[in-house]
Amino acid sequence: MGGALLLLAALFLGGLPIALALGIAPLPTMIGLGIPLIAIPQVVFESLDSFALMALPLYVLAGRLMQVGGIAKRLVGFAIAVVGVLPGGLAAAVVLTSMLFATISGSSAATAAAIGGVLIPEMERQCYPRPYSAAVVASSGELGVIIPPSVPMVIYAVLTGVSITDLFIAGALPGLMIGLSLMLTASLMAMVAGHGERMRVSLPEYAANLFSAFRRAFLSLLMPVIILGGIYGGLFTPTEAAVVAVAYALVLGLFVYREIRITEVPRIFADAALTASVVMIIVGFAAMFGYALQLLQAPQKIAAMLSGVSSDPLVFLLLVNLFLLVVGMFMETFAAIIILAPILAPVAMAFGIDPVHFGLIVIVNLAVGMVTPPVGVNLFVACGIARISMEQLMRPLLVFLAVLLLNLMIITYVPALSLALVR
Repeated sequence: MGGALLLLAALFLGGLPIALALGIAPLPTMIGLGIPLIAIPQVVFESLDSFALMALPLYVLAGRLMQVGGIAKRLVGFAIAVVGVLPGGLAAAVVLTSMLFATISGSSAATAAAIGGVLIPEMERQCYPRPYSAAVVASSGELGVIIPPSVPMVIYAVLTGVSITDLFIAGALPGLMIGLSLMLTASLMAMVAGHGERMRVSLPEYAANLFSAFRRAFLSLLMPVIILGGIYGGLFTPTEAAVVAVAYALVLGLFVYREIRITEVPRIFADAALTASVVMIIVGFAAMFGYALQLLQAPQKIAAMLSGVSSDPLVFLLLVNLFLLVVGMFMETFAAIIILAPILAPVAMAFGIDPVHFGLIVIVNLAVGMVTPPVGVNLFVACGIARISMEQLMRPLLVFLAVLLLNLMIITYVPALSLALVR
């Protein structure tokens, strides 16, 4: 087991693409055990031959259509109308918009890019420092993979056999808690530091603005109601919901908002297909690596090792949190889930931890990794939009990271928060 993991680490450090590294690392194990190499394409194909996994490219496409079709822009306008009058209201609106966008997009980077592209320039116009604005966008962007639907949740569920619907439902309350805590933090930081310009309107003006913004965004706000309501109501599966999301976003962008031209549709589909294909290739070869680890009885050996440290599930969860936080700092989220989920999930079950609850812990952990240097994807997105360096971003980001870690501990040790709506 150690040899396969060391070879994988060496290939990563050597700069080999993730998919190739995952495909090469199991070869010595399979040859050593005398397993025919024809098993490689069989395992890869079998892992991709999944109805549930079809949701992944569809949610990627839906998020792309939302970005270019005017849906994100209208959600931003609605969020500003709701909380823009508060101290630090525009910063709070960033988080609220991210929460709304997350109910449709399923992607952290897409959420940060769509919201940051609209609101970071607006925050700069209202005298918010760019490092602070970027920190708000980067930290709230992680909600894209916690509030359902979520592409990483789909991948985790496919790899571990957990119900996608249950995992989606489990993310609702924790996502809401994280979103509200980030809104409060963003507003308090802006108020204490004197950032931004507070909107001063009378109650009738506020009500009129809110009604106008709601009317403009009504069809966009209806999208998560249709998708999540259909899933939880049993009208369609998460994969079928992804098809509905694509169709709805395409109709809005083409015929209602008219911000997508017919000639642009092939390019949008091609961009989404390219993004999704990279992930799908990684999933296929990661299944091969997971197969090799199963042959080496890696989950059983890791369970025995951790049991030797402590038989207490609470200690196990603490160790997993520390491990995943470090992994999230250096490894891309999809790759981390694909490599580690098949190993850690059986170990967690051996400790008596609910598989849905553990799945959410893994997702939230790696979502925090999206906003931690050196490879946090949300940081690169936010810094690129704000035109600042990573060093400038770090000081305001530390406060938001502390809030995210506090939320992670609550989610880890209060399983009822994740399971209340599932059971």
